[in-house]
Amino acid sequence: MTTRWTYWLMMVAVGALLMACASIGSPEGGPRDYTPPQVVKTSPAPGTLNFKGNKVEIIFDEIVNLKDQQKKVIISPAPRTMPLIRTVGKKVTVEFRDPLEPNTTYVIDFSNAIEDNNESNQLDGYTFAFSTGDVIDTLAVSGIVLRANDLEPMQHVIVGLHSNLDDTAFTNMPLERVSRTNDRGHFTIRNLKPGNYHVFALNDVDGDYLMARTEDIAFLDEIIVPTTREYTSQDTIFTFDRRVDTVMTGTHTLYLPNDLLLCMFNEGYRSHYVKQTSRPADNKLHVLFGAPNDTLPHLDVIRPAEHARDWYRVERTPANDSLFYWITDSAMIKTDTVIVAMTYLRTDTADRLQQVTDTIRFGYRKPSSQVKEEEKKAKEREERAKRLAQLLEKQEKAAAQGKELNEGELEELKELQRVDPNDIPKLTMDLAKAGTIDVGDSIILKFDTPIASIDPAGIHLEVKRDTLWVPFTGAVPQFRLADDCNPLRYWLPVTILPDSTYRLTIDSAAVTSVYGLHNEKLSKELKVRGLEQYANVFFKVNVKDGAFVELLGSSEKVMRTVPVNNGAFEFINVSPGTYYLRLTLDSNGNGKWDTGNYRDHLQPEEVYYYPKKLRLRANWDLDEAWNIYQTALDMQKPDDIRRNKPEQAKNKVEKKNSRNGTDEDEEDDEFGTGITNTYTGNKYNDAKNNRRVNRQPIH
Repeated sequence: MTTRWTYWLMMVAVGALLMACASIGSPEGGPRDYTPPQVVKTSPAPGTLNFKGNKVEIIFDEIVNLKDQQKKVIISPAPRTMPLIRTVGKKVTVEFRDPLEPNTTYVIDFSNAIEDNNESNQLDGYTFAFSTGDVIDTLAVSGIVLRANDLEPMQHVIVGLHSNLDDTAFTNMPLERVSRTNDRGHFTIRNLKPGNYHVFALNDVDGDYLMARTEDIAFLDEIIVPTTREYTSQDTIFTFDRRVDTVMTGTHTLYLPNDLLLCMFNEGYRSHYVKQTSRPADNKLHVLFGAPNDTLPHLDVIRPAEHARDWYRVERTPANDSLFYWITDSAMIKTDTVIVAMTYLRTDTADRLQQVTDTIRFGYRKPSSQVKEEEKKAKEREERAKRLAQLLEKQEKAAAQGKELNEGELEELKELQRVDPNDIPKLTMDLAKAGTIDVGDSIILKFDTPIASIDPAGIHLEVKRDTLWVPFTGAVPQFRLADDCNPLRYWLPVTILPDSTYRLTIDSAAVTSVYGLHNEKLSKELKVRGLEQYANVFFKVNVKDGAFVELLGSSEKVMRTVPVNNGAFEFINVSPGTYYLRLTLDSNGNGKWDTGNYRDHLQPEEVYYYPKKLRLRANWDLDEAWNIYQTALDMQKPDDIRRNKPEQAKNKVEKKNSRNGTDEDEEDDEFGTGITNTYTGNKYNDAKNNRRVNRQPIH
């Protein structure tokens, strides 16, 4: 009996074991990998001296990819032929196709191009250096590149050095040692020799490591001397019960300067030439230039020979680089080809402006759709006239017999005798803004063709008092050109009051175009918002005068501009919403931001952002003080309007979520993390101690 029970127990145990082995389930994946790939082996070893080969191999602990290697990976000194850079599994290879220079330190800067295959974790700031001589250079400098006019971090642009301190080196010689900025605009140029250097940044469009006048550049006026400084730090080891166990002191090397600030700009150089000419309509000529012009060109009409002296009205851009000539001479409009001799300024081969005269032909052929439409209307008019003649003849015969046309024919005859309004060309006009308008808005009238005259007697402006319309107090001023550049927009110089309703009426035929066309009657109401619907902004700023401030919308569109007077500025009657502030130190007092010029050693005008957004509410005043140096320059621009943002890897977002949004996360989100060094530049040392993020030096 005992043997039988033992047998059955053994069978049950074996069956349970077999069922457990046969059970199929999904294996647990484990936690997500947040670790970037790690280097396990290189050939040659980092810092190798007297290197004689032509290939570098770097092996990682996992499969890796190279992302955007064309714009991220850079080799210094720059070889004439770009090496072959490839990834196969866990290996990255760099194969040089040109002989390496003797006694030279080479640096391969991968930036953050290396990432693992599964989670795209980036290995940020990885570089590999070796020397073909007995010594490897070890000095380094670092800093940041910002776009001068809006403080955007300049991503993946070249930063380089010249030991040749002549001004022409940047334009005539390739940069000696180079690096690229990362996605935050930060850069480090490593493995430098001791010496004196000029520093440059370059958006190297043509890839020659030389400045071209059309490329974005930045430069420092002062000479930099790379140096090092030793410093000590202490690390504390705690026991499990949080008592101090050991305090360890370490010595580190700080590579200086590490706070270089380069403000990148474009000189705005454009060659002066005629880029395009066209005749978009029979009554309009268009001339497009390759660069802005201080003066308008002079046009002498060759064909047709007979034409009016004042044969055009010009519509132009403020820079005079795009010109539309509205032809007012009817004979010229009918001419298939208008020929003019145009005298203008053109850049010659020596980069000088020379006055030249070119003969330009402006041909015009009506579009087929327009021809078909005109043929259709002509046919309709012909049939209409033919039918009208038939009815008139029939009516005449009927009258001779003492009869009349029937009711239907009489109605048709009356309809045909009416003038078709579609056959009468009209002047098209409308208000640029109607309905509800803001305090400070102007009454703007826009037209589809230039205007010859506006009859003041046909303009009526009324104000609503309770339920009645009463004439505007005093004489209604005459419409004036709103802009010297645009002959199609006119404004009415009247002061409109808040919380009021106006009605503008323009009688028919009160306005006449240069083509003799007249307007139809226009009547529009304009309701002005009350002051309680606005906010006011008052600021004290640590700039006395010689500056202006721009109020920016959410897309960084300039809403208004005001000067700084005696250390203060204000924006009155601002619509509720979210806004931002940008201040420009206007060194030449022309009321606009001006770019720099390398040849004249002229830096671009300095720009600052108020680091907080302005949330304005109705019937509310904001009164603040602003020290433009209090926040470091690279941290001033609010993230909401920053366009060149760092690459946001998905694991970084998940990492932040896993920490449940601590206060540290919020600070990181506001000021950015993972940045090496302090970047303020000598002009911004006041901000150096106000950074809220701990920066670790290169060592």
